[in-house]
Amino acid sequence: MRLIMILSVFLLFMNCEDKQTKKKTTQQHDSTQVKKKQALKKEVETKERAYPKLDSKSAMEFFLEYDKHHKENKVRITTDFGSFDILLFNETKFHRSNFIFLTKQKYFDGTQFYRVIDNFIVQAGNSDDKKTARKRAKIGKYLLPPDTKRGFKHDRGVISMPSSDINNPHKLASPFEFFIVQQQGGSHFLDGDYTIFGRVIRGMEVIDKIAGVDTDDGDWPMKNIYIRKVEIID
Repeated sequence: MRLIMILSVFLLFMNCEDKQTKKKTTQQHDSTQVKKKQALKKEVETKERAYPKLDSKSAMEFFLEYDKHHKENKVRITTDFGSFDILLFNETKFHRSNFIFLTKQKYFDGTQFYRVIDNFIVQAGNSDDKKTARKRAKIGKYLLPPDTKRGFKHDRGVISMPSSDINNPHKLASPFEFFIVQQQGGSHFLDGDYTIFGRVIRGMEVIDKIAGVDTDDGDWPMKNIYIRKVEIID
């Protein structure tokens, strides 16, 4: 009888030990699998990412090198009001390269004309959609230095880059946004403060239509005006 009790206790102990071992092995296996999945995800993301995540320190070097291999300088912007073409100036190579880079990343697709002032400017490249914020987060957070001494003026039809409003005494350019001068006779009081990096070469009537829409007190169109597509053209 005593022997049977001893054997029962022994078997019970061994069963508990076996369960603990299996539990520990399972936990270790699960942990290993999670680490493998994380490593694989990181590897896939690295392979898919053909460029580094940019910041203000790395952006200039990146676009200097980007300029050597990406010489495109014409884009077509398709909006809810039609399309127009822009010629980007080679003289402002960092800003041209930045615009081409963002175009190839399809950043502008789905953004909006969010500031519209008739007989002044239309401004685009932002949105109240969370997708735009996610695109920016993926590309990186950076500003570009102004390049205002190339002899360009804020004539009607030029495309210029606004400065960031946050902690920016040197008026560094906000790379994700742009504005087009719609004012008859130009807006030359802007000269020297903002970088002109291109001009509309076809479709100014589209800009005029956009400029003429109703807006709220913050100059945001009462009905959203989307950029449907930005593409490089010959």
